[in-house]
Amino acid sequence: MSTRIQTLDTGGIAPAHETAPGPLVPQRKTLVAALATLGWLGGAALTQWWPALDDWPDTRELLVLKLLLALAGALLFAGSLRHARLAAKWIETAPWLLALAIGITAWEAVTAQLEWLPRPFFAPPQALIAVFFDDLPRLSSSVGHSFVLLAYGYVLGALTGFIVGVSIGWSRAVGYWLHPVLRLIGPLPATAWLPLAFFFFPSSFSASVFLIALATGFPVAVLTWSGVAGVNKAFYDVARTLGAKPSFLILRVAIPAALPNVFVGLFMGLGASFSVLIVAEMMGVKAGLGWYLQWAQGWAAYSNMYAALLVMALMCSGLITLLFKLRDRLLSWQKGVLKW
Repeated sequence: MSTRIQTLDTGGIAPAHETAPGPLVPQRKTLVAALATLGWLGGAALTQWWPALDDWPDTRELLVLKLLLALAGALLFAGSLRHARLAAKWIETAPWLLALAIGITAWEAVTAQLEWLPRPFFAPPQALIAVFFDDLPRLSSSVGHSFVLLAYGYVLGALTGFIVGVSIGWSRAVGYWLHPVLRLIGPLPATAWLPLAFFFFPSSFSASVFLIALATGFPVAVLTWSGVAGVNKAFYDVARTLGAKPSFLILRVAIPAALPNVFVGLFMGLGASFSVLIVAEMMGVKAGLGWYLQWAQGWAAYSNMYAALLVMALMCSGLITLLFKLRDRLLSWQKGVLKW
């Protein structure tokens, strides 16, 4: 009865917020998706009808790529209008799609069409596409070597840092001996140990693994130690009251409570290990992305160098994303408590 009276009071028309839910996709993001489509179409028009000052290979492939990205923007725009629930997640990429359209179009204009930037130091985007087509076997092999080297060093450093951090945070005796060593050696950059590492280790591969592990282990050890030392003492008291042994206190109380700090150390260690990886490969390893960079610089193949840098960025971003997924899975019991 009350609903009927309210309807009559409004002239027989219920308020809009009661008859239909609000849009799931903001109109601003929908407009950005439309602009991204127009941006990529404009970039494709530039590639097609504005001739470059030189005959760059794979220009046609760049045109096809721009048209595909314009299609992606059009699908986002159409999806936000017709299937808002499906497009609500992907519409967040629309601003980046627009920014890339503007950036790549400007990059192509100042390098290929106008040649305002000196060659061969600056290459147009189609030159990078040519690298991925022509030098893909060598580039893929370099990525594989770098990944194996990084995996060995990062896992070894993370495990060592974790054990050292738990030991220092739990035991005063261990902390008495390891804490000064950690404070003395840890702040030094891992690359400063390059001469000693290549002298004491039998191969450049093992020396590089040691340097990567050293760069990873310090932040993991410090933040794990901080996490274990900062556990609420009441947790230990409750567990001891219930008859818990020291091993239970370490494995089931201290370590789970310190996991947020541990993951912060893992994130920091991943960035540090990646930088050391490139330096180590430039110094002694005969394969990998660092070696590829040095090789490209030696031959003045700057387009190959830019392609390798792009692959490095994607590789590091992908590994960080995987680490985020692992953290979210292991710390799902703390969802809503932690802010990252």
